Amino acid sequence: MKMSTQRVVLVTGGSKGIGKAISAAFAANGDTVIINYHTSFDEANKVKLELLPGNTSVSLERADVSDYLQVKRMVADILEKYGKIDVVVNNAGIVRDGFLMLMSERDWNDVIAINLNGVFNCSKAVSESMISQRNGIIINIASLSGITGLSGQANYSAAKGGVIAFTKALSKELAPFNIRVNAVAPGVIETEIVDSLNERVKNNFLNAIPMKRFGKPDEVASVVKFLASPDASISREKLFALREDSIDV
Repeated sequence: MKMSTQRVVLVTGGSKGIGKAISAAFAANGDTVIINYHTSFDEANKVKLELLPGNTSVSLERADVSDYLQVKRMVADILEKYGKIDVVVNNAGIVRDGFLMLMSERDWNDVIAINLNGVFNCSKAVSESMISQRNGIIINIASLSGITGLSGQANYSAAKGGVIAFTKALSKELAPFNIRVNAVAPGVIETEIVDSLNERVKNNFLNAIPMKRFGKPDEVASVVKFLASPDASISREKLFALREDSIDV
């Protein structure tokens, strides 16, 4: 095992939609990027080949994030190959929308298992190594649905709301070890999921958005990239300096 001199970034669900944009942003930054996928190797490999030119390292890791043993094996493989994991972006997620009275138990359980349990599994699996290295960044992709709730998304709203609460708790646990934990809660983003919606539903969403447009995956990726950068970290000395400046004003 050789310790990588570059940052090592794991992006779950990193081969499509927001995850693909996040993978691309870190690859363009010169980081070593591991794209986690579950179902389609061909799709993930296509993204890998797109990102490789001009970038140092992009690799693939297959694992179902809802299965802790698979996640533990994936993290062990990454640590064996690179010696560390600097950043984890918990992005993997699914939707199984439907009114609660019509929602199957499976649709509820699948969404909770991947969108919420997956965040727990990946965060738990990397926490030991991050604590040992006294450094790390965990970024969880939540959703506006987890804050406001959306009709027909009881399962998704519950999962993403759980991600937000989980992030708040874990950030307090890991802060003493110099590990930052944040969540990003996008609104409606132009992805394959939104493309599949009928025009009536799209228009309803647009009418509720002041700017009358959907967000773009690259915009979410920019926020994630910032949160993983030194610019998003503030030292105790800088914090006290800011407080003193505010008092002087």
